Amino acid sequence: MPTLRAADSKRTDAERLADIFTVLQRCFILNLSKELNRGNVSFPQYCLLGFLREQNELTMSEIAQKMGHSTAAATGLIDRLENLGHVKRMHAKDDRRKVLVQITTSGSNLVAEVREDMISNLLKMMDVLDPAEQKTWLQIYEKIFSYCRSK
Repeated sequence: MPTLRAADSKRTDAERLADIFTVLQRCFILNLSKELNRGNVSFPQYCLLGFLREQNELTMSEIAQKMGHSTAAATGLIDRLENLGHVKRMHAKDDRRKVLVQITTSGSNLVAEVREDMISNLLKMMDVLDPAEQKTWLQIYEKIFSYCRSK
């Protein structure tokens, strides 16, 4: 069982990380928002486009689940993205009642452009780290990423 001092230290570290995450999120989202505004897309819509780019096509219920939204809210996201030409709806061949959503070339290009801007910003951040720190940073983020994906 951890000592009280170790628990206090861990709590202090967690509080500091919470502060750091808040600033980092603000930094990333502000930079991301500038790019998304050019494409007239919100952050949740961008996340959805990212899912679709990975999966190729998703059902409305899969989209709602991945986004943590109701099916009605997911439909609203899809409506807007469809109006912008970033996604298209189609019916499943095996069950015409099932609606599938697919990313279009336009949507895929938008995700690629925003991702390139992200990479550019990350490269600038990495310049403040030496090569060993860069590797350590990646290893730590990989571990956190795996934890988050398992939830």
